[in-house]
Amino acid sequence: MAYLTTLVAGDTLSAAAAVSLAWAVPLREPAPTGVLALAFVLTWPLLNLALGSYTERRLGTGIEEFRRVATAGVVAVAMCGLGGALSPAPGSDRLLLVAAPAATLLTLAVHGLGRWRLHAARRAGLKTKQAVLVGRDVAVLDLARRIRRDPTAGLEVIGAFVPRPDRAGDLRRHGISVLGSLDDVVHVLDDVRADAVVVASASETAGHYLRELAWRLEGTNVELLVSPGVIEVAPNRLHVRPTVSVPLIHIREPEFRGWRRVVKAVMDRVGAAVLILVAAPLFAAIVVAIRVTGPGPAIYRQHRVGKRGRPFYMLKFRSMVVDADRQVEALMVFNEGNTVLFKMRRDPRVTGIGRFLRRYSLDELPQLFNVLKGEMSFVGPRPALEREVAQYGPDMHRRLLVKPGITGLWQVNGRSDLSWDEAVELDVRYVENWSLGLDLAILLRTVRAVLRCPGAY
Repeated sequence: MAYLTTLVAGDTLSAAAAVSLAWAVPLREPAPTGVLALAFVLTWPLLNLALGSYTERRLGTGIEEFRRVATAGVVAVAMCGLGGALSPAPGSDRLLLVAAPAATLLTLAVHGLGRWRLHAARRAGLKTKQAVLVGRDVAVLDLARRIRRDPTAGLEVIGAFVPRPDRAGDLRRHGISVLGSLDDVVHVLDDVRADAVVVASASETAGHYLRELAWRLEGTNVELLVSPGVIEVAPNRLHVRPTVSVPLIHIREPEFRGWRRVVKAVMDRVGAAVLILVAAPLFAAIVVAIRVTGPGPAIYRQHRVGKRGRPFYMLKFRSMVVDADRQVEALMVFNEGNTVLFKMRRDPRVTGIGRFLRRYSLDELPQLFNVLKGEMSFVGPRPALEREVAQYGPDMHRRLLVKPGITGLWQVNGRSDLSWDEAVELDVRYVENWSLGLDLAILLRTVRAVLRCPGAY
């Protein structure tokens, strides 16, 4: 409630600031009257309320919250234009041209700042909902891992209900309290003070059980959430299609071509060219530092697999000794990575300057030339080695449908600290749900990931 109150107050102040800007901008049209200005300020949060910008399920996750604010801005412009046409009033043009667009931009900023603060609070264990999970042991364990991996979702798992509580030792070993059987859910909720019930997908009796559970939770103020089981599909690809007999979930196909892909390709090439020119002095300094501190070339070329399985040479600043590749087999017993990727936190092959370059991802800079050549993108799946591709299953081959990236979901979610399965899942999720907005979000998160250096070794 406090979060919502803060949002409404911020939106009201945004409208007031927008009206002040409309007064200050030098235009020939007269300034709006006090009554008209006050009406705009008071109407703005009410308009957002009517369009669902403050609906709880949209706050803190997804883009729908921001989409509703943008819709409110369009409606505000239309209302100001229609009002000015039907009943011309002094200053209505200023509200149309300045106040409505400014209020929209300021409100988007308020909601963005609010979400950032909300996510920070949730990472600290605050402003979360107590959730219990319901379903089969394996499905519940998988769902609990995914919820815990994303604290910004605002759910804290406090226990689970499974078909056979006496055989749920695996859940207990992973720190999940088993609260009872499937029939005990409603009776125990008050004791554990749960705010939400999350039902894991998968059971031949799920439909009947869900219907009865929904009826029994009516009037308890406890949310009922259902995991659809299609974990790699983003919410914007899921749509409920109502029919006479049963609601169906429609999953839209992922987009691998079209004008947005053209925009991405153009932005990649232009961005790479600009950054190469701007960073030329830094490139030169790193080259000199590598050559001065040890023998060998400054640039390391490695065979990687790109889009549609086409091989290419990925470029990096050399951060290891010259014969590093030949030492892998001898060091395999010290592998701290996963079954596919070799990683060591204190790898003896890494040079002094190389350790600094890796810490801040400066060794990746030459990949800008790969982007300029069209072999890579700024954002995409991790560039794969040929020996990794040889071990790919059907799901992993989805990664090869797009260009590999300098950064991606795998980098902003832990880099080398991820297991192989987690890295693959993130890459597949990116490929399945790509959008220009997702690329922008990953680039912004990459800056934070590079500065904090999680998994950089």
